[in-house]
Amino acid sequence: MSDNQLVEAAKAGDSKAFEELVRRYQGMVYSLAYRMVGDPDNAADLSQDAFLNAWRGLGKFDARSSFSTWLYRLTSNACIDFLRREKRHAALSMTVEDEEGERQAEFPDERYAPHRALEKEEARSALERALAALSPEHRQVLLLREAEGLSYARIAQILEVEEGTVKSRLARARLSLRDRLRDR
Repeated sequence: MSDNQLVEAAKAGDSKAFEELVRRYQGMVYSLAYRMVGDPDNAADLSQDAFLNAWRGLGKFDARSSFSTWLYRLTSNACIDFLRREKRHAALSMTVEDEEGERQAEFPDERYAPHRALEKEEARSALERALAALSPEHRQVLLLREAEGLSYARIAQILEVEEGTVKSRLARARLSLRDRLRDR
C-alpha cells in the first residue's frame, strides 16, 4: 500500500494504516530528532511528539508534498521548539563566594550544544573501536561486568571459569581499554 493510500485510510479512522506509517518512518524520525538534539531520550520523546502531531494533523495533510516530507517537517519543528525551550533554560544559576561575598552567578548550560553532541559521538566511536580491538575473552568479561552489571561469581558461572580468572581478565581488559583510549 502506498503512503497516500495509508494516509487516506488513516484519515478515515483506520488506526492500523497509521501504525504502518509509523513503522515505515520511525527510524527516519528518530534519526532526525537525534541528530538535531543529540540526546537519545529527548530524541525518542520528540519522535513520539512528531507522530502525535501527525496523527492530530492528518486532516490538514493535503498530499501536495509526500507524507515523509510533511513528517520530516513536523519532526524538525518539534525539535526546534524543544531546542528553543532548552535555550531559555540555557544557564545554570548558582551561589558563588568571591572577594565581594556571596552572589548569584550564571554559567552557560552546554548540555545540548552542538559541540557536545560531536564530542559524545567521537567518544562513543573511540570506545567502540577500543572495545573491538580487545580479545574476545577480555571484551566479553568487560561487557558482562560493566554493561550488564553482573557479579564476578555470576560471570564465572556464565563463562564456566574460576572467579579469579574473571578478575584477572577484567583487570587486563580495563588496562588494555584504558591504554587504547589514552592513545586516541
